[in-house]
Amino acid sequence: MLKKYLIAFFISMVPLVELRLAVPYSITMGLPTVQAYIVCIVGNMIPVPFIYLFARRVLEWGKDKKIIGKLFTFFLEKGHKGGEKLKASAGKGLFVALLLFVGIPLPGTGAWTGTLAASILDMDFKDSVIAVLLGVILAGIIMGLISAGVLTGLKLF
Repeated sequence: MLKKYLIAFFISMVPLVELRLAVPYSITMGLPTVQAYIVCIVGNMIPVPFIYLFARRVLEWGKDKKIIGKLFTFFLEKGHKGGEKLKASAGKGLFVALLLFVGIPLPGTGAWTGTLAASILDMDFKDSVIAVLLGVILAGIIMGLISAGVLTGLKLF
């Protein structure tokens, strides 16, 4: 059982898949919903302060390096696009926009991209972390409901 929790924990830390994969994995492995949900949220949130404080600097440092330059440039551009999209749609409601950007589990959204965008936009650290946390909670609820519905539907067949 501990192994399944650890796998869910580490899946939730992986960029791009995050809770979109960790929550369905937890449910399909039969882990208790509330405990698995908490494990996935904690796992998804652990990288957030590090992303906010260091990712932008590391990406800007590496964007002109020979081997890693293209990848780092891709991530910087993704963060910039996410940030500009947030800024354009939010106006003064940047906190809520960041929360929804992270919380609606679509491809290219999530804690990693949202935090990088917040860092690029120079949002306040505390506000960014709180908005991302609330977004992660929302994404976890949405993925849990979707996963439970899909599994229930599959059991009918």
